Amino acid sequence: MNARTLGAVLLTATMIGVTGCSVTRGQQTAGEYVDDARVTTEVKAKFASDPTVAATSIGVETLNGTVQLTGFAKSQAEKDRAVALTRQVKGVQAIKNDIVVRP
Repeated sequence: MNARTLGAVLLTATMIGVTGCSVTRGQQTAGEYVDDARVTTEVKAKFASDPTVAATSIGVETLNGTVQLTGFAKSQAEKDRAVALTRQVKGVQAIKNDIVVRP
């Protein structure tokens, strides 16, 4: 297993653990919370496996299917790619893109 794959696996495992500690923030059911956690984890995993996106520089949070992206990108292309990857995840209903381009 190469270092990049190992890093992606470790990041994904960490994100699963972290999302398990989150507060539900007023969601109606446990099912909604679990689905939001799954969406967040899948988006982060896509970022970790894509060489054009700095997964550690972009934050992801999901609430009721709306994914909020925060943090910094090195280029507009990286910012656009993060949004494109997010759209690929089943369950994403809307994206709030608060990523700032900072070379």
